[in-house]
Amino acid sequence: MGPATIPAIPSQHGDGEEMVSQIPDPAQLDPMEKASVDELRAVQLKRLKQTLQLSYDNVAPYRKKCDHAGVAPADLKSLEDLKRFPFTLKSDLRDNYPFGMFAVPLSEVVRIHASSGTTGKPTVVGYTRGDIDMWSEVMARSIRASGGEKSDVIHVAYGYGLFTGGLGAHYGAERLGATVVPMSGGQTPKQVQLIRDFKADIIMCTPSYMLNIADEFERQGLDPAQSTLKVGIFGAEPWGEAMRREIEHRCGLQAIDIYGLSEVIGPGVANECIETKDGPTIWEDHFYPEIVDPDSGDPVPDGEFGELVFTSLSKQALPIVRYRTRDLTRLLPGTARPMRRMDKITGRCDDMLIIRGVNVFPTQIEERILALEALSPHYQLIVDRANNMDTLTVNVELAEASDGGDAIAAQLQRDIKDYVGVTTTVHILDSGKVPRSEGKAVRVIDQRK
Repeated sequence: MGPATIPAIPSQHGDGEEMVSQIPDPAQLDPMEKASVDELRAVQLKRLKQTLQLSYDNVAPYRKKCDHAGVAPADLKSLEDLKRFPFTLKSDLRDNYPFGMFAVPLSEVVRIHASSGTTGKPTVVGYTRGDIDMWSEVMARSIRASGGEKSDVIHVAYGYGLFTGGLGAHYGAERLGATVVPMSGGQTPKQVQLIRDFKADIIMCTPSYMLNIADEFERQGLDPAQSTLKVGIFGAEPWGEAMRREIEHRCGLQAIDIYGLSEVIGPGVANECIETKDGPTIWEDHFYPEIVDPDSGDPVPDGEFGELVFTSLSKQALPIVRYRTRDLTRLLPGTARPMRRMDKITGRCDDMLIIRGVNVFPTQIEERILALEALSPHYQLIVDRANNMDTLTVNVELAEASDGGDAIAAQLQRDIKDYVGVTTTVHILDSGKVPRSEGKAVRVIDQRK
């Protein structure tokens, strides 16, 4: 199966005239992007055996888990046998902080990244030189799948530092051969200036921060849809189709979804192809996906929703076996590539809010907000408890050209009740009153904890 032949995708470019997004030339694709499914499965099985052996031999905590479960690397005869092996949890990384899950001595680790550590100890991830090379390759592949080319100027507004976003995007763009602007997050007025002055073709940041940048364009009296940006590669937080439409309409670019997490490698585990924009294609030659029932841990068939689990197939410093991501999605057949796709992340097992017995995901509220043209995409959910009852307050900004806040608040309350099934209090705020983020948006404040 090869890449789909699909017409180029039109959007608006800097002068307001229609431009055409670049669809990758099949000759430029990596061999595994063009391989048959049988060839892909053979590579996966070979690499999976190597990963299991590396983990068992060198990662004592995982070897202990395998011994307790009564399995060893030699027991893997087929890909289906992977379900016999124990999961790796975020708590495993924290319990063995900082380097207890590494499979190589620290002398072979050339870089360390870590999570923010907002709950307990941070999760620490190490990279060998080979890991950095592989990460750069899958990121370059992701940018190319998004329509990126060597001739592009790529503006990176993901945060640099221990967060994997900025450096992951940076090394991938350099590997592609593009010109990189390592802006990082923050200094939003300067973001606008450099996008305009350097004539950036592609921007990489969180989708919520792209909306902040669009707001800043407008504050300066500029139309963000008239910039030179043709593609935005957005990730690091869940976002739905309504958010995609909002960004594409306001910014005149193609909004492409990238997926990753530091424990597996960072950004670049999966990426949408610009030909189809139908969910991130998982780079399955490096990352083997499963979907399991969040409660039982049992695998579920492709096409059914559940928790996403990943096993790395080519990592050296921190091989990861059956890592439970807590992300809820499903696996779908490949389209533009032979690898399987992920559906949009609908939420996280641990981000799910239970409000008076109703399961609520922030993305469900977001969809209802974005369905109302009078509201801006800037919102925050406040969860609290009064008289032993959970309460949910939605703070959302009115679009600048809109009025009639009381009527809109009532409409949003009805929509959330009808579509999500929970009663809320809605506060309509003036523009700029919802706190802005330069990275991942803080969408939920749970005051019950």
